[in-house]
Formats: sequence, C-alpha cells, structure tokens
Amino acid sequence: MKKIPEITALFWYMKICETTLGETAGDLLSMTMNVGHAMSSIILLSGFFVTLAAQLFSKQYNPVIFWLVILSTSTAGTTMAEYMDRTLGLGYATGSLILFYILGLILIVWRWSQKSLSVTNITTIKGELFYWTAILFSNTLGTAVGDYLADNSGLGFGGGPILIGSIYLF
Repeated sequence: MKKIPEITALFWYMKICETTLGETAGDLLSMTMNVGHAMSSIILLSGFFVTLAAQLFSKQYNPVIFWLVILSTSTAGTTMAEYMDRTLGLGYATGSLILFYILGLILIVWRWSQKSLSVTNITTIKGELFYWTAILFSNTLGTAVGDYLADNSGLGFGGGPILIGSIYLF
C-alpha cells in the first residue's frame, strides 16, 4: 500500500516547484482575483479534500494524484496563513507561532497513535490522514514564516530564502 514516493533529490525539486506554484495560485485567487483570503481558503480547502479523497481511495502510488494533493496543500496553506495573518490581524509572528504549535500537536498525536512518524512506512488510511494533515499545516506554517521573514524580519525577499536555504544545508 505504498502510496508515497521515495524521498530523493527529485522529490525535493518537485516539492519546491509545487510550493512555489501553490503560493502563486493561492495569491492569484485571493488577491489578484479579489476573492479574499476567507473565501479562497474555503475554495482551496475544498480542492484539497477532493484531491485527498482521490489519494485515499487510490490503491497504489499515483504520481499525478500525489502531486495534485501536494499542490492543493500549498494553495490552501497559502490562503489559510494569509487569512490568519492578514484578515484576522494576528500578524506573521503570532500566526506562525499558532501554526507551529498546531503542527507540533499533529506530530505528537500522530506519533502516539501510530507509534511512528515514518513517512516511508505508511500503510493505513489513518496514517495517511496524519501525513496529509501534517503536510497541510507544514505548508501553511511555511507561508506564514516565509511572509514573516520577507516582510517583518528585515531580511526581505532575498534574505529570507537565503536564510532558509542555508538552514537546509546544515
């Protein structure tokens, strides 16, 4: 029942591309098309649930479905973070902190429930649900932290990616 690809350099390349596309698509809907962050979050979370259902019902790894779910977590995560940070007025730091704790709670419950956080050995629907919930909230957290680094930390759109990229190297 292995439905998740091997974690390789190609995986991370695809993940970066999907995250960038997701951020852009989320902003297109919420800001460029002026739908707003709340409605965009509802629309894009609906898309996430549709792609997630396809992934859960799939009997084996299907790269198209898998990457569509990844893309839907990126688009929904973008608008969810911006809804919290901008529409609710929590700000990037507070939104990031809330999302950090939510993701931590998801990981704790996942570990407690499944006795493992291994992404290479997910064999149950329950384990897969934990995986996708963690991915959704990690992408949401990534948007919130990225926005904080770009807008509030003084690092800007050049320094934020350099900082994150250098952290990945270590």
